Amino acid sequence: MKLLFDQNLSPHLVGQLAAEYPGSAHVRDVGLVAAPDPAVWAYAVACGFAVVSKDTDFQQRALLLGHPPKVVWVRLGNCPTATVAALLRARRPDVLAFEADPVASFLALS
Repeated sequence: MKLLFDQNLSPHLVGQLAAEYPGSAHVRDVGLVAAPDPAVWAYAVACGFAVVSKDTDFQQRALLLGHPPKVVWVRLGNCPTATVAALLRARRPDVLAFEADPVASFLALS
């Protein structure tokens, strides 16, 4: 699963999780760092990404619009990047099952 990390997450996650989530990117890397949510959403759809965010905005959008893209909602609060990376590594089986689920639009991780 390719992940598109929202601006509220560190761009360092792309490198830290390259083995687990190859092809992932950060909004900064694709010219969307200051883009509104609908633009990030459209890019994720067009390029086959799942959006990863700490914001409830994408979770709400997933509930209203369904998928694609799928949304991974990281519910950790203010924490080091290493903590987010560890969560996404540890929950990789859940993320992959979420990707394969034809109905689920968002996954909350904490």
